[in-house]
Amino acid sequence: MIPTIRDVAREANVSIATVSRVLNGLTGYSDKTKQKVIKTIEDMGYHPNAIARYLNNRRTQTIGVMFPAVTNEFASAVLQGIEEYALERGYSVLVCNTAVDGNRTMKYLQVLRERQIDGIIFASEVLKHEYKQMLDTMQVPIVLVSSENEDPKVPFVKVDDRQASYDAVRYLIDKGHKDIAMIAGTAEDPIAGIPRLQGYKDALCDKGIPFRSSRVAYGDFHYDSGQAAMETLLEQERGITAVFAASDEMAVGAMNAAMRQGIRVPEDLSVIGYDNIRLSRMVYPALTTVGQPLLQLGRDAVDKVITMIETGKIVPSFIVPHEIVERQTVKDLRT
Repeated sequence: MIPTIRDVAREANVSIATVSRVLNGLTGYSDKTKQKVIKTIEDMGYHPNAIARYLNNRRTQTIGVMFPAVTNEFASAVLQGIEEYALERGYSVLVCNTAVDGNRTMKYLQVLRERQIDGIIFASEVLKHEYKQMLDTMQVPIVLVSSENEDPKVPFVKVDDRQASYDAVRYLIDKGHKDIAMIAGTAEDPIAGIPRLQGYKDALCDKGIPFRSSRVAYGDFHYDSGQAAMETLLEQERGITAVFAASDEMAVGAMNAAMRQGIRVPEDLSVIGYDNIRLSRMVYPALTTVGQPLLQLGRDAVDKVITMIETGKIVPSFIVPHEIVERQTVKDLRT
């Protein structure tokens, strides 16, 4: 027979209220009583009922996470950070794969509402008006990760994508490169597509290097699109010495396309990526890239949403630092 909170209270010779207070980390009992209740719980194998806990404190200790794709390495690393820290704080995570075009988002928001989740983390997705309307009816805290929003009630955690891209291109320029192409993300994407392209343009402009639209090819942040974009660039721009790709997957695709045409990396063509996923260390030559602290992004998002859940207060947004991770795919033309 499955033990109940009433059974634990009777066995420990305390009130049900005391057991509940111990379970929820509240005060009002001695340390001796706390240890006795904890030992009784362990001995009996008692597990608090989620529904009962919700009725008691109006929380399910559950966070919903909305991701447009959960299979790529970027998502996996951020999700690892989210899940690890949520478990440390006593929360479970319900992950929803909203699909690349977001066509499942409204459906999953309805599911999360029915599950009475305590907060939501939106990852790599624009908070559209219809999503916001649904979320307003749910009245739960929302935190964005690798996205941003102008509503001060919806904090975000992300790197400065424009500045990170700017730094990547400046790194190439400082290595003596002037003929630099870019494999950008989706042209209309306001999260990572537009800001990263702007950083590329700004870095060229600040060094007096003319921007040429023929040196920009677009992908969708995945390997195959990077390969196709590189092939397009090689057809249009034979004089380029370096390529900045807006994701590591596209950078590796670009490297493969170049090497298939007999172009050596980095001897003939330098390549720099963005994200610093595991793949960037596994390829040969190892990819120089813009490093995002992916695990930390997930942990910071959880920290913010739990703070909002437990205090009822809005927390500020936060820009996490990025870095240039030097490996073996960029040649210094000054030497």
